[in-house]
Amino acid sequence: MIVHRDFQQGSVEWTQIRAGIPTASEFDNILTPEFKIRTGQMPQTYLAKKLSEAWLGGSLAEFTTFDVEQGRILEDEAIPWYELNFDEPVERVGFITTDDKKAGCSPDGLISDGGIEIKCPAVHTHVGYLLAGELPKDYACQVHGSMWVTGAPWWKFCSYRRRLPPLVLTIFRDDDIQKKIADALAGFLERFDAGWKRLVEMNGGREPARPKLSPIPPQQQNDDVPIP
Repeated sequence: MIVHRDFQQGSVEWTQIRAGIPTASEFDNILTPEFKIRTGQMPQTYLAKKLSEAWLGGSLAEFTTFDVEQGRILEDEAIPWYELNFDEPVERVGFITTDDKKAGCSPDGLISDGGIEIKCPAVHTHVGYLLAGELPKDYACQVHGSMWVTGAPWWKFCSYRRRLPPLVLTIFRDDDIQKKIADALAGFLERFDAGWKRLVEMNGGREPARPKLSPIPPQQQNDDVPIP
């Protein structure tokens, strides 16, 4: 794996480096929570999105106010809480890719030879996670996908909300799931290459000229969002 530590998640550099490549948080566009290859419109829409990103040289990801709020709670409370209670330092990184740079992930942190994904969901969602006591299906592809990208033998999943007990799970690598992810990605990348070739042909055989993106000062991204 290749670890990028010289920029923050959400920065211009981050949007550029992940443009056009499938990432663990988006693997559910090509795989179901049961790790079956998706068919129908969803994977087609995702393919168009990734081709658009690659062509323009920047991520098309859209972030809501709730996403930003979660990010602030994560930064200010959840990660320090985890480090204090588990006596494990969490290394923040910008982005991680496979050695061939064809897939990646943006983990909330690396821990020893594993990693961690922390969610700060709505209160009722968090309570539902606590009652179920297992990895939520919505994040199965992301957690196992992060292990696929990094080669890690395990990954922590943490759901955190103020004034409620946390949920912390250790998810271990599953070779059968890893193979299913590899097969789905191989198929997606084959379709991506074919789509890219078609776009270049339609553009008169010319590769796109990618404009540089203008940096957004970090303080303008989230300083005005209150924490409840």
